[in-house]
Amino acid sequence: MTTKSSDPSDAGINWESDEIAEHWSRNQARRDEHIGPATEMMLDLAGLQSGHRVLDVAAGTGGQTLLAARRVGPSGYVLATDLSSKMLHLAADTAQKSGLTNIETRVMDAENLDLDPDSFDAVICRTALMLFSNPPKALAGMRRAMKPGAKISAIVFSTAERNPYQGIPLTVVRRFGGIAPSMFSLSDPQRLRDAFRDGGFPDIAVHAVSFQRHLSSAAEAIQSLRNAIFLQGPLVKLGDIEREQAWTEIEQELTKRQGPDGIELPGEMLIAVGTK
Repeated sequence: MTTKSSDPSDAGINWESDEIAEHWSRNQARRDEHIGPATEMMLDLAGLQSGHRVLDVAAGTGGQTLLAARRVGPSGYVLATDLSSKMLHLAADTAQKSGLTNIETRVMDAENLDLDPDSFDAVICRTALMLFSNPPKALAGMRRAMKPGAKISAIVFSTAERNPYQGIPLTVVRRFGGIAPSMFSLSDPQRLRDAFRDGGFPDIAVHAVSFQRHLSSAAEAIQSLRNAIFLQGPLVKLGDIEREQAWTEIEQELTKRQGPDGIELPGEMLIAVGTK
């Protein structure tokens, strides 16, 4: 899900680096577990069928790409696009190891898609649309590539309050002077609908999908968050002392949620669906 974002908090993150790509790939299984139901619903709402041509925008290392490829079958085709050639290389490698021959990867900016018009039966975009500098422009480009009657289905994060795994640390870091990333920029369903309408989709449905994230302790949560890509940019803005103070406060907030069986953190995604 590599994107070109105008958000200044992305400074210091080289999304096309080997390190970030490998990190994203290592966390693929856990990420797929948490948002697996939302991903399956995204594919359902996109109306994927055997033989369909599917465009996967900002595909990253391709967890959802493989699921789409299995749905459309050998007679179908999935084009996975992303800015990061490293991530796409990992996606292609995983597809090959999985025996999937109906996936193509192509380095491409989501806001400047160079694709034949009216050429895809469906478009999917998982947890990336909210990071684009100009979501309506990206959506307009996706619409051009869609066949008449085709559907687009995109997953974004709901609010920070409904996603405390990300919301708690980002709120704390912002209080210490860091700039929170734009991962919640489309968390308001109306704003999400407006982005789709501005991209040329007049009728939009938005669905909320909830999930639970279990962690054994606040210490495990902190260990996980210290490796989280979404915190890299905001933390760069802080000095060493502020950064450690922020981590202490984050751990305190998470400890408040700890019970005898660990920590259960809710999560919520929004899935927007439009038709050309």
